[in-house]
Amino acid sequence: MAKDIIPAIRRELEQQVDEKTKSSYRRVFKEKVTYYGVSNSVASKIAKKYFPEIKSFGKKAIFLLCEELLKSDYSEEAFIAFEWAYQRRKEYEPGDFVTFDNWLNKYINNWAKCDTLCNHTIGSFMEMYPRFIKHLKQWARSENRWLRRAAAVTLIIPAKRGKFLEDILEIADILLRDQDDLVQKGYGWLLKDASITHQAEIFDYVTKNNKLMPRTALRYAVERLPPELKRRAMAK
Repeated sequence: MAKDIIPAIRRELEQQVDEKTKSSYRRVFKEKVTYYGVSNSVASKIAKKYFPEIKSFGKKAIFLLCEELLKSDYSEEAFIAFEWAYQRRKEYEPGDFVTFDNWLNKYINNWAKCDTLCNHTIGSFMEMYPRFIKHLKQWARSENRWLRRAAAVTLIIPAKRGKFLEDILEIADILLRDQDDLVQKGYGWLLKDASITHQAEIFDYVTKNNKLMPRTALRYAVERLPPELKRRAMAK
């Protein structure tokens, strides 16, 4: 039954804790993070193990279960929630943006949660309904650092496929001088992956803006460029 699934998941997470992963959490997060100490690969297996038990549920019911997991604040439970939400991506509708925006505002408090939700769930939604990309530009102007990072990392996978270049550059413009290193890394990563299919455009953008971009963003943005273009792009 649905009410038994979440307690079962929590018991399994408690049983799968390992000290190496706990140590890794302490090392990679600057902010306070709530975690069991379970690796993403194990959390993914748990998500897949229990999904067949809820597969027949409607999307709304699954999203409610996702929200119950998110309320705990545990990073591993958030990972499972976003895996489940992504499994329903073929059923996304425009109205689901309200749910995803709410999750982002209420439950995202570290870069790992941000990236897992945005790379897959919200990124897939934006590919289906590009008219919502305007909201990313609003997030880019938010005082909330996670919304600003979300504005960039949501388009990472479409960027690899050559999509939404104009929007990507507009988001980068908004975030260009951001002082938060996790936001800098986010939009630098976005530009880096956009360079896979738009090398000339990203080189031109970075060269034009390299005196304004924080060094962290610049280093990320040029990572995929050939050595000579990278050298020229980094020259100030």
